[in-house]
Amino acid sequence: MLSIDKKIFDEGSDVQNRMIEYGQLFDELHIVVYTKKGFKDSKISPNVFLYTTNTGFKPMYFSGAYKISKEIIRKHNIDIITSQEAFTNKVAIKLKKKFKDIKLQVQIHTDFLSERFKKESFKNLLKYKGYVRGVKIADCVRVVSESMKDKLIKYFGIDDARIFVLPIFVDTEKIKNAPVTVDLYKKYPQFEKIILMVSRLEKEKNIPLAISAMKDMTKKYPKIGLVIVGSGSEKKNLKLNNNVVLDGWRDKETIYSYYKSADLLLVTSDYEGYGLTIIEALASGLPVLSTDVGIAREAGACITNRNNIANDIVKYIESSSQMAELANYPYKNKADYLNKFKQSFICAF
Repeated sequence: MLSIDKKIFDEGSDVQNRMIEYGQLFDELHIVVYTKKGFKDSKISPNVFLYTTNTGFKPMYFSGAYKISKEIIRKHNIDIITSQEAFTNKVAIKLKKKFKDIKLQVQIHTDFLSERFKKESFKNLLKYKGYVRGVKIADCVRVVSESMKDKLIKYFGIDDARIFVLPIFVDTEKIKNAPVTVDLYKKYPQFEKIILMVSRLEKEKNIPLAISAMKDMTKKYPKIGLVIVGSGSEKKNLKLNNNVVLDGWRDKETIYSYYKSADLLLVTSDYEGYGLTIIEALASGLPVLSTDVGIAREAGACITNRNNIANDIVKYIESSSQMAELANYPYKNKADYLNKFKQSFICAF
């Protein structure tokens, strides 16, 4: 496995625990992680091994990862490489070309084919190129939504059998049974209706669009509030008002409480590969109003047009509010997800 996620090295983290679970599905799992200096190779379970590029200069990540991966492939009986990100595809493709018999799975967790994706930044343009190269050479491609699968078939003519849809696992039963430890109405008594956003504060999330919609709504509903949970680089650029609150980042248990005490989850993203908060909110019974991104339509969210968000929120407020339900969730439990995760590699052979 090729990865850029340094949280894999954090003992007890969700990411590391997930890798340990994946290791139980295979004879051995070797994970090469692009890292700066200061990280050490380690063994996190009897058959899961972490390797660090340990380089001080980012462009050296590629040569470091390639060198380490070659040694692993030669020393161990490696059957398949899985590349988790656009920037790991470069090394994965090079390895695929050198070791002709090895299989390659490319994972896609974002909608790189969105019109807005590559226009957003030069970094995203590089990512776009990395994804395209990876998709074209991979033996199989893992995506997290049916909509992304449809796009790959449409744009690249990829055989349906080469694409495996494997959504991110969400413990829906845990969310349903989670107690309400923090009530948003008690925390923000100035609001009579609370719209919730749970999001990284980054450009692609288009938080200004939500704030703009709130300005339109306060003319009719002066006591409506938008509570934004999250942090990120765009925080300093957000133009807030009395009806918009930045609540900071919260742990999962608090966020589950927020889902159960808000009136509506709002998603205004320009693009999403998946949309984890959409699944979590619907699993908790909270209705979701979302732009047509990621898993939103498949999961049962109400889809809105970017130019009509305020009107759609008003329609929801003025209608009889009902509990929402999560639709088309593919897993019964964690064991079911892990079984499907293992199956996702079969399409490469």
